[in-house]
Amino acid sequence: MPTLFTPFKLRGLTLPNRIAVSPMCQYQAEDGLVNEWHQVHYGGLAQGGAGLILTEAAAVAPEARISPNDLGLWSDAQAEALIPITRFMAAQGVVPGVQLAHAGRKASNPAPWKGSGSVPLTAGGWVPVAPSALPFDAGWTVPTALDEAGIAWVVAAFVAAARRALAAGFQVAEIHAAHGYLLHQFLSPLTNLRTDRYGGSFENRTRLAREVVAAVRAAWPERLPLFVRLSATDWVDGGWDLEQSVQLAEALKGLGADLVDCSSGGLVPGAKIPVGPGYQVPFAARIRAATGVPTGAVGLITESRQAEQILAEGSADLILLGRELLRDPRWPLRAAQELGVEAPWPASYIRAARGPAVLRQPLG
Repeated sequence: MPTLFTPFKLRGLTLPNRIAVSPMCQYQAEDGLVNEWHQVHYGGLAQGGAGLILTEAAAVAPEARISPNDLGLWSDAQAEALIPITRFMAAQGVVPGVQLAHAGRKASNPAPWKGSGSVPLTAGGWVPVAPSALPFDAGWTVPTALDEAGIAWVVAAFVAAARRALAAGFQVAEIHAAHGYLLHQFLSPLTNLRTDRYGGSFENRTRLAREVVAAVRAAWPERLPLFVRLSATDWVDGGWDLEQSVQLAEALKGLGADLVDCSSGGLVPGAKIPVGPGYQVPFAARIRAATGVPTGAVGLITESRQAEQILAEGSADLILLGRELLRDPRWPLRAAQELGVEAPWPASYIRAARGPAVLRQPLG
């Protein structure tokens, strides 16, 4: 049996295989609520054979949204609207997971196809918050630096969102501490210029991430796993880097994090990133080897044998796919065929799983 299609046990939960849908913002929500777009989008992915689906970033507060059209989990109505989606995922044998996020200074941004920069206040935008009053780029709104009361409120917002996620039917929660969003902004000395106990030293810069993970872990059921997504490097000299990520991963493991989802970049514009097939896999491999914590690999993983090799060589425990699943939502079923595995196709589609001979059979 290829490793890609072996079960993966974390705490009291077992994923049916090692393929996960990576969180991918859709920018289609209104007031943080899912709608028909999300039902069709996640419904199609749920039929594709992945073991885990992590939904797009769900903002823990209105001002935590990347864009005005992000999903949210700051209200009970938002959680209730997600229940049909998690229920459908589970009915297809897929574990429903959610990514909890705060965009920090990268908040109040339009959907990518609407341009970049900050959404004006007159068009529904807002003033974002951050560790320090540094805008992401020229033309972006200068954020308000959080005081300690504001930081404590952020921790509480993550906890409240995690409780709503559980009520909505999610079984995996991921804390987003990557891609230049709020927790990542606190981690990196490029964006954290604070001189209080949340800035300066490694211990201080990682304090908020550790507090959020500890608080969410205490609120999240012991039997269910908690992931953390990290940008393993900023790809900029003097920024957050892999060795700091290793050190933080060790601390998060002690706080009850069950898997580190290893991505990179996103903190500052203009970073020189050597993009190529599997370019972020070495981060997952290094963190896994140094700390013993399970890791997820993501980034230009597009072929079944490539994914299998990453797992077989011990570089990661989970393969997360993003854009490739937008192109081919049934990639896991195709990968199973390529690797000689009998995958559980949806009953209504089973005739498509059996090769050209089915063309001789009527479809209706």
